[in-house]
Formats: sequence, structure tokens, C-alpha cells
Amino acid sequence: MERDSDPLKLENQLCFPIYLCSKEVIRRYTPLLEKIDLTYTQYIVMMYFWEKKKSNVKEISDTLLLDPSTLTPLLKKLESKGFVTRIRSTKDERNLEVEITEKGKKLKNKAKFVPEKIEKCINLSGEEAIALYSLMYKVLNNIERNE
Repeated sequence: MERDSDPLKLENQLCFPIYLCSKEVIRRYTPLLEKIDLTYTQYIVMMYFWEKKKSNVKEISDTLLLDPSTLTPLLKKLESKGFVTRIRSTKDERNLEVEITEKGKKLKNKAKFVPEKIEKCINLSGEEAIALYSLMYKVLNNIERNE
């Protein structure tokens, strides 16, 4: 079957299946993350802290590609749940340092079931998952280079 050459047809758009996959995968995360009192974006931030332990808003924003205006309310919410603490830098009061708490560290154990459940839902072989991961990061890198 030959593809229609109309560049504005949905079936000719790479962005559309990317959007749908993102939306549907995040939808599958939602009930899993509700069990540990996190939204998907909070989960991403907590994964960052399970690795880094301590950081500042700029570094978090740069790594997760989240605007500081999006990140600030997320960090406030995570702080209100007791998962992180936010402290003004003593070197530069404009900078906000954020550190994972003991409660936040313990949350990691409660979250360990999430990746396995999502892997089962997505149902890709290890090789397919690696290929998709590589292609998605290639797209992101290409977009960043062309800005």
C-alpha cells in the first residue's frame, strides 16, 4: 500500500504516534504511581533524586527539560509530602538547593514495582526497547541541535 503524499495527513505524521505513545504510557503509569502518592512528573523528579541525592533547580530543569516555572510547584509539592527539602543557597540566595529526605529515599523501595509493570504493558523485547530508547534520544538530540 502506497502512502498518500499529503504532508498534513495524520497517518503521515511522525509526531502523532509519538504523542499517542507518550499519552498512553503515562496513562498506564497513573494508577501505579497513585499507590505511592506520585504523579508521573513527580516520579520523574524523584528518579532524578534517587540518583543525584542533592541538586539545584537549574540542574534539575536542564536535566529533565522542565521549565523552572513547572518545576517549582512540583518541588513544593514533593517537599510538602516530605520527600525533598528546599534550601536557599548560602553562596547565592537566588539559587535554591534541593535534597532528598530519608522518607524520599525510602520511597524508592516502594516504587521498584513500577518499571516491571510498565515493561509488561509495553511488551517490547530487550533489543526493541534499546533501539526505541536510542531512536527517541536521537530525536531529542536532533531537536536540541536545531534550536
